Amino acid sequence: MGQNFTQPLVIGIDAGTTSIKAALFSASGDVLRQTSARHATVRPSSGRAEQDPDYWLRLTLEALTTLTHDLPSGALAAVGLTSQVNTHVFCDAALKPLLPAITWQDGRAAEEAAELDAKIALADKLRWWGAPLPIDASHVLARMLHVQRHHPDVWDKTRHVLAPKDWLIARLTGVVCTDPMTAFGVVDQSLALIGPLADLVGGARERLPLIAGFTTPAGRIRAGLPGAGAPMITGCMDAWAGLLGAGVSQPGEAVHLSGTSDILGIVSPIRMPTPGVIAFPTCEGITLHAGPTQCGGSALEWAARLFNRAPAEMLDMAAALPASARAPLFLPHLDGERAPLWDVGARGAFTGLHAADGAAEAAKGVLEGTGYAARWLLDTLERSAGCRPDTIAHAGGGAQSELWCQIRADILQRPLRRVKALDAGVAGAAMLAAIGAGIHADIRSAACDFVQTDRMFEPRLAEAARHEARFAEYRALYAALRDMR
Repeated sequence: MGQNFTQPLVIGIDAGTTSIKAALFSASGDVLRQTSARHATVRPSSGRAEQDPDYWLRLTLEALTTLTHDLPSGALAAVGLTSQVNTHVFCDAALKPLLPAITWQDGRAAEEAAELDAKIALADKLRWWGAPLPIDASHVLARMLHVQRHHPDVWDKTRHVLAPKDWLIARLTGVVCTDPMTAFGVVDQSLALIGPLADLVGGARERLPLIAGFTTPAGRIRAGLPGAGAPMITGCMDAWAGLLGAGVSQPGEAVHLSGTSDILGIVSPIRMPTPGVIAFPTCEGITLHAGPTQCGGSALEWAARLFNRAPAEMLDMAAALPASARAPLFLPHLDGERAPLWDVGARGAFTGLHAADGAAEAAKGVLEGTGYAARWLLDTLERSAGCRPDTIAHAGGGAQSELWCQIRADILQRPLRRVKALDAGVAGAAMLAAIGAGIHADIRSAACDFVQTDRMFEPRLAEAARHEARFAEYRALYAALRDMR
């Protein structure tokens, strides 16, 4: 490598919805090597979205090989891994997948989710989760009940139901565990398994993994694999890793992660139970109010396929339009909507189309429409958290576009602080690895080294006023289409 490593190194890996991204960091947060490889989502029928877990493993091993191939012995102190969540791998005792992974975009378990949700009293939801969160089609218990009913042979062979992160760690170390935030839907405010909830699905308890802390070593990478002997840290879900990687951990701080979907979060010890919000239990000293939308970058990719363009071309075309150019209003509910609506039946729409509209106008409509979805979520999160953050940290692949960043700042009416390392999930996973290895004492101290600001995007007052009116139209359009359904 031509470098003299005088300090311990850590690796962060993010097994995301569209790619496996990884980087090798110095103890002071410098990126020494990085790699990324895409994987596919297969949609065999309407409402279904699946991935191949074995392909995740192959890409993860390739990433580890690239990052570690000539490191001095003992230089690698730890590996952290985060991933998409509400994606589930049903596997046997040998960790062999019995089905393609059912991703968070998959709605096949909607009927089972509604059935389970109807059995849970509002008072129990508030006691368990601090908010009236519904059991939706991506909940692990809804998925378990669906497989139990429709694939009883698979259910009988299933020993573990794991998130991508936990399945990959198990394959690399032989240890099966999870963290309390990845297990959020089945743990309460004390981070303990909710027995009465798990018992709604017979056999669920014994198929759920044991829970360990974020920075606890899960096990060591097995002999014969790249990075062999290095401890793998239990880690956390992508939203939490992105939060940490964007330097957000203190009360009143907020984050907007722009990936395949948009995830927004606010840190606040105040809890005002609000429908649509995930009010996470306090963990690692952080009380997070958060939610994922269903579409973000995936909406732009859909529009790009529609017009036979690359997503980057769509962004360039939108950027070439005059700032005042009106775009068609777009609902990005192509696969339903998650927070704050939790409406699996919602569908996308363009309205206000003009004969002169083309790919550029459609692209701008998509950028704005996903922004309105984020605005609706932010308003809801602020009610739950009882505060209005002054600025919002911004990261993720969608934050590469300066146009999209500016549109978001205008719609959210808040300055966006774009971080330098846009792969905040990778950085967050590496930070947890550094803490688990004893390189850093805590999250705040790791953030001082790992997180830097790239640029601030200030909201433009005239555009903010225009978007305020458009946001009202957006909400009215959703309501009208919902009533038609």
